[in-house]
Amino acid sequence: MKILDLALKDLRQMLYDKNSALFLVAMPIVFTLFMGFAYRSGDNGEVENQRIPLAWVEESSSGEMSNMLYSHLETADTIELSRMDGDAAQSALQAGKVAGILIIPSDFERKVLENQNPQLNLISDTTSITGQSLYQLLRAPVSQLMSTFEIGHMSVDSLDDPMEFNPTINLAWEKWKTNNLETLVKMEKAVGQPVESWFGDNPYNQASPGIIVQFAIIGLVTSAQVLVQERKTRTLQRLMTTSMRPWQIIAGHMLAMFAIVFLQTALMVIFGQFILKVNYLRVPFGTLLIAFSLGLWVASMGLLIGTLAKSDNQVVLYSMLAMFVFSALGGTWFPLEGAGGAFATIGKLLPSSWAMIGLQNILIRGLGMTSIWQPVAILLAYALGFFALAVWRFRKAEM
Repeated sequence: MKILDLALKDLRQMLYDKNSALFLVAMPIVFTLFMGFAYRSGDNGEVENQRIPLAWVEESSSGEMSNMLYSHLETADTIELSRMDGDAAQSALQAGKVAGILIIPSDFERKVLENQNPQLNLISDTTSITGQSLYQLLRAPVSQLMSTFEIGHMSVDSLDDPMEFNPTINLAWEKWKTNNLETLVKMEKAVGQPVESWFGDNPYNQASPGIIVQFAIIGLVTSAQVLVQERKTRTLQRLMTTSMRPWQIIAGHMLAMFAIVFLQTALMVIFGQFILKVNYLRVPFGTLLIAFSLGLWVASMGLLIGTLAKSDNQVVLYSMLAMFVFSALGGTWFPLEGAGGAFATIGKLLPSSWAMIGLQNILIRGLGMTSIWQPVAILLAYALGFFALAVWRFRKAEM
């Protein structure tokens, strides 16, 4: 109850502030509308026509069977194919020069000839729009190739003549290519539905979650100032003389800030869903979990800043630094897969990027609850870590 009483006290102070409505609702809405307009204006449709770079790696020398697929993909206008060795392909993938690596196993030709269900290995970022698109674009030609081999084996079995295998697969493969089924593949840009650009069919699919995460992080200032102000007014010293333990004081303040961030997120989700047509409710429980874990992470990190800062100026400095780093590198302004290289690699280490990944999995990639658990787990892990650090620093500074 003491934790709850402390949280309610903080909430009354924050909500009675005349600027609360401006900060909680008005500013996020204005920024969301502005960013959505900017994304819409900046999208000229070129993303749809770009070829996705793919590294082709063969673990052994080229064979006739793998060359059939290579020649087909090489002429496609959706994939830009490059032969590489394994090390060069891995380096290119890490540098963002290719979106994926298609590995042809050394036993591919043998398994084809022995009808042993050969498999190709695709290495790509399954959480990115480009990775999902690449997987979808490869499904049809690879399935066509495998069915071609199956037709060849069926011909051999029916005629009892091994010499019929190659002529049959060549005829079947030519038939696949003349049917030009690639046109159907080009329409499917990502899992779930066709995607016209990197934000799907609605620019607010990026703008709305981006502003939600960014303004949640801006709330670090309010969260951190709680401890600084209580230290100034000596309220904190009086709390320390009560029976409340340090972790309870931190938890009470954290609960109040969590409520503010969660309320702001809920209002922005409602605005996005019903005004901007951003389909958060396609996976309602997933959106709720992301909002819950986002609020806990921001509140705990804000209180850690509050234990470190000695003045209001330091609160603003530390909070603004964290806001710019977590927002810029976390993909709130633009998708990380569009940055590539070290920028995207560093961004994937930040909790803000996982909040964006979770929301974009719902809004853009068309994924379900299974894609939400990892982002939520990472956000909660960060929240627990920052909470533990805040309690440790509070004990050290105040006792």
